[in-house]
Amino acid sequence: MPATVVYREASEKPDGSRYEMVAWRVPENEEYPEGVKYSLQYMDDDGDTLLRYDNAPHHRDIGRHRRHTHTGEVTKLDFTGLADLITDFQAEVNDIHDRRTN
Repeated sequence: MPATVVYREASEKPDGSRYEMVAWRVPENEEYPEGVKYSLQYMDDDGDTLLRYDNAPHHRDIGRHRRHTHTGEVTKLDFTGLADLITDFQAEVNDIHDRRTN
C-alpha cells in the first residue's frame, strides 16, 4: 500500500508567516506503528522554522513524535491521534503568531 495523503492544509498569516500541514496514511511498520506519517511546520516570512511537529525516523532518542522550535530545541510529543495533534499545533501556531505580532 503506497502512502496516501489523509490531511493537507496550508495558510499564510498577515505578517507573512505561514504553516503547512500534511499527513499520510502509511503501512503500519516499525518506523510508523500508528500507520501515519506527518509533518506540520510553521515558518516565518523568510522560511525559517518557528515550530515543527513531525515523526520522521530520526531523533529516536527523544521519542517517535517530536516538537522542534526556532531555537533548535527538540522535545517529545504525546501522540493521542492526528486530530489532537493538529488541534495542538494550530493552538501553538496562533500563540506564537500573537506573541510575534503584539
